[in-house]
Amino acid sequence: MDATSLPSLLEEHPVVASVKDEEGLDAVLRSECKIVFLLHGSVLDLPSIVQRLKDDGRIVLVNVDLIEGFAGKEVVVRYVKEKTAADGILSSKAFMVRAARELGLFAVHRFFLIDSLSYHNLAAQVRKSNADCVEILPGCMPRVISWVVADIDVPLIAGGLVCDRDDVFAALKAGAAAIASSNREVWKM
Repeated sequence: MDATSLPSLLEEHPVVASVKDEEGLDAVLRSECKIVFLLHGSVLDLPSIVQRLKDDGRIVLVNVDLIEGFAGKEVVVRYVKEKTAADGILSSKAFMVRAARELGLFAVHRFFLIDSLSYHNLAAQVRKSNADCVEILPGCMPRVISWVVADIDVPLIAGGLVCDRDDVFAALKAGAAAIASSNREVWKM
């Protein structure tokens, strides 16, 4: 893993490619996106998928909540560290994010903001997880992005439903440090 911090990498590369299938994997390898959130695969093929991305010079974070065959247990983070070349993980679970940080992996804490209760619990969860960054979904809510940025001390990534140039610029203007999207048109920005 690069000795650079994840926030520094996001400053240099504010568009993150979210890859959710093989077609997206092929597309990201043809793109200029440096940072990849891997949202698909299984425990069987994860090492080879990650290696393919690493061989192409990408920074790879694995969404451990979405990999087939993984359970919501800390041993999953150890597996990613020991059996893959991944640089880090994404998870909606604070204990998984904290475990990744303890193992020296980059860690992004994902939050699905569906109501005021999920919003009001976010800052306390971030403190518990010790995340490098927070990703909020959906990321197309500039007003909410500005609220969250004011409440936390780590960079925010806007992900999910970031569909076009207007969404990207609105999120960045509201204070997001980066955008994560599976939309290949967004990758070109």
